[in-house]
Amino acid sequence: MEIERKYLITSLPKHYDTFPHDTLCQAYISTDPVIRIRQKNSCYILTVKSSGLLEREEYELPITENSFQNLMGKAEGNVIEKIRYRIPESDGLTIELDIFQGIFDGLKIAEIEFKDLKQANEYQPPVWFGPEVTKDTTFYNSNLSRLTAEEVRSFLEKIH
Repeated sequence: MEIERKYLITSLPKHYDTFPHDTLCQAYISTDPVIRIRQKNSCYILTVKSSGLLEREEYELPITENSFQNLMGKAEGNVIEKIRYRIPESDGLTIELDIFQGIFDGLKIAEIEFKDLKQANEYQPPVWFGPEVTKDTTFYNSNLSRLTAEEVRSFLEKIH
């Protein structure tokens, strides 16, 4: 079970780029249900997610680079590229700060995964977080992947 809150980031914290990070490239075979392929540095992962906002099931399976490349040819919509910084938080939590690249350059989202709903509901975000977008499906990568180039431009203008 994945329990996660998401926040739009309008200003970056100092020294965010000194934290460990991963380079991610992902695409969607399907957005309903969500079936995602992802390259995370030199690893390749197939992910299936159930429906839901704050809480949903998520299954990840390793795949080969060859499988990833074959599936990329079957992907729908935009490829999502981002650098994910892992910033330690209190209570053993980690902020995953996504700095989007490519077609979504300028978009910044932070995600925090929790062990249970109580912890998620009690979470107080740091001051550098912008508005919470957990329940706004516009900000889900699977939905971003479906936008046209014009819709992407309009979306990015609206959030800046």
